[in-house]
Amino acid sequence: MMDIKKAEFCLSAPIVSMCPKDNKPEYAFIGRSNVGKSSLINMLTNNKKLAKTSATPGKTLLINHFIINNEWYLVDLPGYGYAKRSKKEVGKLEQMISGYILQREQLVNVFLLVDVRLEPQKIDLEFIQWLGDSSIPFAIVFTKADKLSAMKVSQQVETYKKVLLETWEELPPVFITSAEKRQGRDEVLDYIDRINKDLE
Repeated sequence: MMDIKKAEFCLSAPIVSMCPKDNKPEYAFIGRSNVGKSSLINMLTNNKKLAKTSATPGKTLLINHFIINNEWYLVDLPGYGYAKRSKKEVGKLEQMISGYILQREQLVNVFLLVDVRLEPQKIDLEFIQWLGDSSIPFAIVFTKADKLSAMKVSQQVETYKKVLLETWEELPPVFITSAEKRQGRDEVLDYIDRINKDLE
């Protein structure tokens, strides 16, 4: 079981070339604006103040690196699909996100966050497709599981899997989380831990 003893903010980069200059593995977290990314990161790292949660969605506009146990980086990527952005801003963000995901050699896995309460969203499905086409290893993290009954949560997840199986032969790993109830924390951290051990 991974024990997080230390989680510290390292740096914010506007472009991939300004990310940290070392070879530690990186795990990126991304999702639509307001999916609960900051809350999830804070829950995973046991640090309520690590990622800034804000009432205004779309606050993360940089690639934020947090160093965990001095061993690996948790990377907070900007949210996508925030309606109030200009076309120019959206284009710039997309470039930043795709630049990081496609060019960063230290990136070992992307965690794509999806609000479990919603029907499969076109923007998320397109992003999943793009990750697959680009051969980027990723996992899907369903957030806000405490907002529905356990039965409804599993129905929603099954619906999602069905939609994915229309185009995918094999499904990515799936995690069900709630930042409020600290649900899914051990599973996500164990998954990171296993990948880190395989990389050694």
